[in-house]
Amino acid sequence: MRGSQDVISVLARAVRRIEGAVAGGRVTPAVRTEFQAAALLAREQHARIRADGTGSAAQLQRLDGLATTLARTAVRDPRLLALLAADAVVSEAARSLARDMFRTGGVEPAAVEVAPAEAVAVTAPAPAPERRVVPQSVVSRQLANPFLAPDYSAVRDEPARPHRLAGWELLEPLLRSFERAGGGAPACMELPAPSSVRVPAGHQLMPHQAQLVGAAADGHRTFLLADEPGLGKTAQALLAAEVAGAYPLLVVVPNVVKTNWAREAARWIPHRGATVIHGDGESIDGFADVVVVNYEVLDRHVGWIGDFGFRGMVVDEAHFIKNTASQRSRHVLELSARIRSRGPAPLLMALTGTPLINDIDDFRAIWRFLGWIDETKPLDELMDSLEDDGLSPADQGFYFAARQSVIDLGIVRRRKVDVAADIPARRVADLPVELDERAGRSLRAAERDLARRMVTRYETALANRTSGVVVEGVDHGLVRQVARWEQKDASSSKAGENVFTMMRHIGRAKAGLAADYAAQLARSAGKVVFFAKHVDVMDAAEETFTRLGVRFSSIRGDQTPTVRQANIDAFVGDPEVAVAVCSLTAAGVGLNLQVASDIVLAELSWTAAEQTQAIDRCHRIGQTEPVTAWRIIAAQTIDARIAALIDSKAGLAARALDGSEEEVGSSVDVQLEALVGLLTEALMEAQVGVQTGSAPGPDLLAGVDVL
Repeated sequence: MRGSQDVISVLARAVRRIEGAVAGGRVTPAVRTEFQAAALLAREQHARIRADGTGSAAQLQRLDGLATTLARTAVRDPRLLALLAADAVVSEAARSLARDMFRTGGVEPAAVEVAPAEAVAVTAPAPAPERRVVPQSVVSRQLANPFLAPDYSAVRDEPARPHRLAGWELLEPLLRSFERAGGGAPACMELPAPSSVRVPAGHQLMPHQAQLVGAAADGHRTFLLADEPGLGKTAQALLAAEVAGAYPLLVVVPNVVKTNWAREAARWIPHRGATVIHGDGESIDGFADVVVVNYEVLDRHVGWIGDFGFRGMVVDEAHFIKNTASQRSRHVLELSARIRSRGPAPLLMALTGTPLINDIDDFRAIWRFLGWIDETKPLDELMDSLEDDGLSPADQGFYFAARQSVIDLGIVRRRKVDVAADIPARRVADLPVELDERAGRSLRAAERDLARRMVTRYETALANRTSGVVVEGVDHGLVRQVARWEQKDASSSKAGENVFTMMRHIGRAKAGLAADYAAQLARSAGKVVFFAKHVDVMDAAEETFTRLGVRFSSIRGDQTPTVRQANIDAFVGDPEVAVAVCSLTAAGVGLNLQVASDIVLAELSWTAAEQTQAIDRCHRIGQTEPVTAWRIIAAQTIDARIAALIDSKAGLAARALDGSEEEVGSSVDVQLEALVGLLTEALMEAQVGVQTGSAPGPDLLAGVDVL
């Protein structure tokens, strides 16, 4: 054991030397030799400790940490990566140095067989299908980590237990057992009592969330988490992965929520790196612990994802895979099968708010994803449970027992009304979304144009100042005055692109994403009220609902009273009308829409009062369920800045917790502060550029995203 510790200390000193040389740009032939020797030493010492049990778990953990540092260092220099390529030759100098490092660590070199080159090289991936890609960051991880390859040694093939029910058709009876359940039948597995769960400072889990995390901590590894929207399924999944050690973790989600998953990961597990796959994945971090991918691009990445070594997989809005003939379903099931085959005991979680008694056949794909069944029969764990019941589909009590067997595998279903004591009566939840690449670039360019215009105005005013007053740095008084001028011009339509037109452009750009999310809510939780400020945003949303086959009512300001009331009645009284598309100004007051408890705010209000009025269409006397308003925010745009300003002016926490309608400041304040912030940030960026010599004055803004 002492030898193991000493070898690790030798390796640590070598890693520090290599890391320092790469950081200083001094990658000499001697450094490359030491890197190759250290890679060999890390791999062989790891294998030796695992083989003969001479080291502790702490030593293995430290060794893995050093190997990861080597990997990250290699990614920074192509010459080091080349040493790990499949055709790289391990020099005799590196072999000799590795033996010397073992001797220094107190291990007799005769007892150590340093791996030949072919044992260290990474096997090149098989040719990818036409639409498959492998991001460069993933290639870098593969090349840099031959000594940290996924360990599948714990997987064991066990002989199948003979089953009494082998000749019975069981899938249909299992599915039908949920339809036969009487009122009050349990729909949730037995969960442990809420216990203390370690979460970042300033955050707290609700008791129902802590129960599921506790089940994962107790060793449960498959969950169909079917809590209603608004009960914090994302946090539960991330913390379940944490207590289960299910990293790296793959999260497959609809496009509209993938940015929110990354944000929630940073919130609940900040010590874990999270990366989001956009398009071909050029910007992802191959070393992240959490990889988020949306269904729409999964087909391009399914090849390398299957070989990545994931120890857990979460599928959000799992009803998306209900059609097993669809491409998205096939890819999800393929990845699940690969993860389960490599085990041991991976964490698999399907998240959906769809009630369990609706469209029961849709759960075939979800149960297959979780490894409970295959195409034709229950798999071992479920079959063993059915066997232990001693019943068959011919017995009267089979359906109740079978349903309970499935639930015990990991079905968790809680409704808002069941945990109402745990959640506020009304809350506002922000959902950041990534805009289409083209729209995002256009909006950021418009923000730069606005910032440039204000910078020019600021500098002109500064040059024409006659008072003789000199202000170091940014003159914040003049900034506020320039913002007022800009605001006045925008109100009188003198300016071209201004804060009002930008917000309208942002509303149009996120209309489809907001409507898509509203459609998801409607399918999983019931009726939804969709609010927008502008007619063209409402039009775009209604086009999306039509394309998705979601029936809606439209409530606008240009309707006659008769038409307006008919559309309200249709939403309230017709169970097939799932969404009310409402004008924020025309429908924000005077309506009773309490038939819905979920609201989507597709565009931001300028005041909290206007937003509160919209929420109160559902949150009013007679409402029997807690109300959640989902505020759609366009990430990396002025939308996010304005959302923060509205919250700071009005106190979002008070509104979310106790329904306070207290308003501090007006819409004019928010508009002004948004312009002040935009100009201040642009001036500070420009000054930094001038000081460092990176750009001549305000022109540096031409190539910088202001937000």
